[in-house]
Formats: sequence, C-alpha cells, structure tokens
Amino acid sequence: MTTIAIISQKGGAGKTTLALHLAAAAHDSGRVALVIDTDPQATASQWAAWRQEAPPEVIDSPPPRLAAKVAQAKEQGAEFIVIDTPPHADSAARAAVEIADLVLIPCRPSAFDLSAIQTTAKLVQLLRKPAFVVFTAGSPNAPRVYQEAGELVESFGTPACPIQIPDRAAFRHASAEGRTVMEFEPTGKAADDVRQIFEWTCRQVGISTPTIKPARKGKVAA
Repeated sequence: MTTIAIISQKGGAGKTTLALHLAAAAHDSGRVALVIDTDPQATASQWAAWRQEAPPEVIDSPPPRLAAKVAQAKEQGAEFIVIDTPPHADSAARAAVEIADLVLIPCRPSAFDLSAIQTTAKLVQLLRKPAFVVFTAGSPNAPRVYQEAGELVESFGTPACPIQIPDRAAFRHASAEGRTVMEFEPTGKAADDVRQIFEWTCRQVGISTPTIKPARKGKVAA
C-alpha cells in the first residue's frame, strides 16, 4: 500500500484538487484508491457526495485518528491512499507526514506562496520524509517562471516535481459537477497533466504504473 500526503500551510494552493485527482488516477489504473479528508471544511467529502459514491472513496478523519484510519483502510484492501490536509494546521500536517511514503507540497509559483512553503519544507526535513513541491495554478505557458520557482524551492531543501498542474478551466468545470478532469475531458491537457503526475508519483514510491483507462466524457465513472 502507498500513502501520499498532500500538505501546505498556504490556503488556495490546490491541495484538494491534487489529492482527488491523484486518487482518481490511481482508481483509473485499476488500484483500490482512497482519499482521507482531514480538513474541517470537508471540501473533498463534499465532492464525493456530489458523485453519489462513485470512486474514488473519500472518508474523513481527525488528525489524532489518522494513523488508525490508514491502518484500517490497508486491512480493508486499500492500495493507494491520499491524505488531504487543511492549511494552517501543524498537527494535521505532521500526522500526515509521519505516516506518508511520499509528501507533495502544492504551491502557486508566486512570491507570497513560495515564501509560505518554508515552514512545510522544514517539517518534512525534520521528519526525514521524501518530499517535492508541485507547482499548481500557474500559467500553462511560463517555463521561465517555473524554472525560477524551482530554483528557489531547491534552496529551501525541497526539490520541485518536474510535472506542473497549471491553471486550466477544465479543473473548475469538472469540480463544479463532481467530476474529475479525466471524466470531463478525457483527452484534454488537464487530464494529461494528471496522468503524468500520477505516473511520476508511482515512480517515486517504486510501484508499477499500469495504463490508465480514460473515462468516457460526460459520465462519472462508476
């Protein structure tokens, strides 16, 4: 079983979007996927309710119960768990990092957001967990911006993921309908971004990356 923690002390970084889409990509690849929502705002849980129980499954958990929830999920056959955490919550972030195999830190490639991730970077370094910054919600066509942002986070001691999740309208349209971008626009650029970062994530934790089957457009996969 693989456990991925999505953490960031900055709000609006795209944690929930990344968590849900990684789990959905894992499901599309044939794995039993689960999202554990530790955010009191319960955005991931609301998205799951809109889907009327279509996978991936989303459950909630307070930080003190997180390790027990992960252990229980493993016993019940979960193969790929993604933990979605709230901003400004050190206890939730620490609990998630402690049990994760890999930590992903979503971050917009802007000065304020880049500065804010230093606290998160120090946490993963303290707990000695492999971690990468994932640039989100930036321009799809700004290689220089991502290069400079990558150099900065490297100086914090946490490397950048080579795959970005830029701002694309498909994410907004899909989430509003309780869908993933793979379901909303299977052959679109947003769906391709998600498949790439899922395959990259699998390589980081040493698991195989079977071919992801595109969902049919306009229909939630059941």
